[in-house]
Amino acid sequence: MSRNSIFSKLLAFTLIARLAAATGTGWHFVQNGTSGIVALESVIMSDNLAILFDRATNDPLQIDGHTAWGAFWNLETNTATPLRLVSDTLCSSGGFLSNGTLISVGGIAPSIPWVESGLQAIRVMEPCDDPNGVGCSMLDDPENFHLATTRWYPSSLRIFDGSLMIVGGMHEQTPFYNTDPVNSLEFFPSKDGGVPRPLDVLARAGPVNTFPRTIGLPDGRVFMAVGNQTIIYDIEANTETRLPNIPNGVRVTNPLDGAVVLLPLHPPDYTPEVLICGGSTTSDQIPSENLSTQTPATDQCSRMTLTQEGIQRGWQIERMLEPRIMPEIVLMPNGQGVIINGAQTGYASMSSVGDPIGGSNADHPAFTPSLYTPDAPLGQRISNREMPTTDIPRMYHSTATLTPQGNILVGGSNPNPTIVNGTTYPSEFRIEYLNPPSMTSDRPQLSNVPKQIAYNAEFDVNVTIPKNLNPNNIKVALMDLGFSTHAFHQSQLLVFMEGNLKDNNRRLTIKTPPNNRVYPPGPAWIYLTVDDVSSVGVRVMVGNGAPPPVPDQGVSH
Repeated sequence: MSRNSIFSKLLAFTLIARLAAATGTGWHFVQNGTSGIVALESVIMSDNLAILFDRATNDPLQIDGHTAWGAFWNLETNTATPLRLVSDTLCSSGGFLSNGTLISVGGIAPSIPWVESGLQAIRVMEPCDDPNGVGCSMLDDPENFHLATTRWYPSSLRIFDGSLMIVGGMHEQTPFYNTDPVNSLEFFPSKDGGVPRPLDVLARAGPVNTFPRTIGLPDGRVFMAVGNQTIIYDIEANTETRLPNIPNGVRVTNPLDGAVVLLPLHPPDYTPEVLICGGSTTSDQIPSENLSTQTPATDQCSRMTLTQEGIQRGWQIERMLEPRIMPEIVLMPNGQGVIINGAQTGYASMSSVGDPIGGSNADHPAFTPSLYTPDAPLGQRISNREMPTTDIPRMYHSTATLTPQGNILVGGSNPNPTIVNGTTYPSEFRIEYLNPPSMTSDRPQLSNVPKQIAYNAEFDVNVTIPKNLNPNNIKVALMDLGFSTHAFHQSQLLVFMEGNLKDNNRRLTIKTPPNNRVYPPGPAWIYLTVDDVSSVGVRVMVGNGAPPPVPDQGVSH
C-alpha cells in the first residue's frame, strides 16, 4: 500500500470520527459533569448510581466541613454527592458478595491526622438504590472490622461461593517497587481460621507484583497474572499450576500496568480465553531513578485458551495500534472489548523515575480508544476505525467502567500526591462518557425481567425490537461490570446465555448459566443485543441471594 493511500485512509477515518463526534452518532465522547473527587476507583452500584473513591487529600468535594474522598455519582444527572468514609481508600480494591453487598478492602496509612489507616480496612455497603445515595452509608470501622494483615494495592475477586478473595498488596507505602510485599491471600468472610494463605507466584514475580490480575474461570479456579508470570490457582485444593510466562518479558502488574481480561464465555462449553494487553518490557531490576517517562510501553497483546490443549499451544501474539501502559479493557454487551486510557511511554506510579513530568512517571497519553473483536481473524481484531479521540489525558489513577445504560464512564487521572492544577498532567475531575453507536439508535428493550434468577433454569422476558433490526441476530449477555482501578477490572465477567424469541418476537426465553462456577452468585446485568445494537442493562440477582459462603448451585457442565 502506497504512503498516499495510507494517508488517505487515515484522513477518512479521522473525518468519520469527527463527524460522529459532531453529530452525536456513531462512537463519540461526551464530557458531562465533574466528580468533585479524583475517580481513581469506580464501581456501578445500581441502575443510576456509581460509587467513586479517591485518597484522603484536598479534593474540592466537601463533607462534614472537610474534604471528601468518596462520592456517589448519579448517572442521570451527572452530579456527585459526598460519601462519608473513615479510612483512606487510596489504591484499595473491592467487589460484590453473593447477597449484593459491596465490599471495599485495603488502602493506605493517611497523611491527614483525623483520617484512619486503610491498610487493613474492610468497608461494607448494603445494596443501595437511591440514585444520589440518600439513606445509603458505608460501614467503615477499621479498628473493629479489618483484614488479617495490612494490604495496600491488593486485588479482589468474587468467587464461586459468593465470597471475596483478596490477593497480594504491600504492607506499607513504597515509592515504586514492592519492597515490603504481602505474598498471601485471604477471604471475606474469612476462611482458614482467618490465617492468610501463602501464594508462591507473588514471591516469584516480585517486586512488580501489586494489583495481581485475578480472573475467575468457569470451573471455579482462578487465573492469575503477576509480573510476567501466570498461574491457575485452585482455591479448594490450595495449589498453583504454573502456565507459560507472558511472552517477550512483558510485565503487567503495578507499576508496569497492563490490562488483563477474560474474553466472553459462550455456551455450551464456556471455554475460557484470557487476553493481556499493554504493560512494559522493562526489567524489574532497574532502579526506578534510572527509568524514564520516555521509554516506550509495549504494544503486545497475548491471548491463550485455558484448556489443556490451549495451554500446550501457548500464547498467541497480536499488536495494538500503539503501545500502552495503564490501559483498561472494558467488555461491551456485544462481546467486543474497548481498549482505553493510559499512556504510550513511561510507567505507572508517580514522582519516582529520573525525569518525571510534574508528578507523572508516564508521557504521551493514548487519546484514541481501540475496539477488540475476539472472533475476528488474527491481525484484524484490533481497530480504531470510527473511534473518537478525547482531549483529556487519562494517566495514573484513571478509571473506566461499563454502565447500565451501555456506555463507558471514564474518570480520574492524578499522577500527583495531592490535588494539583497548572501542571502538564493535573488532577482531573471531568467525567466523560464513551458512547457506542447503540446510544443514538433505536434500541431493543427488555421488560418484566425477574429480579432473581436461578442457575440451569429458563425464564421468559418481554422484548421490544425495533423494526429496522434483524431479530435473527441476537445475543443475551449476563455481565458483572466489575470494580475498576489501576488499569484492572476486578471481577469483570461476560457470560452469553442462550436466547430464543417467541410470540412474533415479543417474548424471549433465556437459559441461565449451568452453575455458580460459570457465573459466581451475586448481582449481574442482562443486556440484549440485536443486530449489534444493545439494550439498556437490567439488574438481576443470580443464585439464591444468600450471604456467603453459599453452597454449589445448579449442575456441573
